[in-house]
This record gives sequence, structure tokens and C-alpha cells, in this order.
Amino acid sequence: MSIKTFFVRKMLKAKGVSDDQIDMIMTIMEKNPELFKKIQSEVEAHTKSGMNETMASMVVMKKYQSELRDLLTKQ
Repeated sequence: MSIKTFFVRKMLKAKGVSDDQIDMIMTIMEKNPELFKKIQSEVEAHTKSGMNETMASMVVMKKYQSELRDLLTKQ
């Protein structure tokens, strides 16, 4: 397990995400890490412009909804 994976797992666990959900998230992140880098950078851009993090995440996730759905169905 890489250090990045370790910290992502710890952060998700601290936010109350179940172990099964963490495993699913880690699996889809490993399938398309570039997509998640784009999502992260867009969420950060929205939060820097004044949007709260939850709303920014919702906006960006909606934008990439079809790509995320594809990753989940290919699991």
C-alpha cells in the first residue's frame, strides 16, 4: 500500500465511511487516477472561488457522473 493510499483510507475512515465503501472507492480510484485528479483540482478551484466544499463536490461529481458510473459498473 502506498503512502497516498494509506492517507486516503485514513481520511475516509475519519469521515465515517465504511470499510466496504472505502474498498470500492480505492478500487475505482486505481482504475482511473487521472479522473480523480481532475475532480480534485476542480473541487479545489470551486472552493477557492468561495463555494463550500460540499457544494463544490456535488457540482463536480455531477459533471463527471457518467464516467464515475462507468467505473462503478466495470468493477
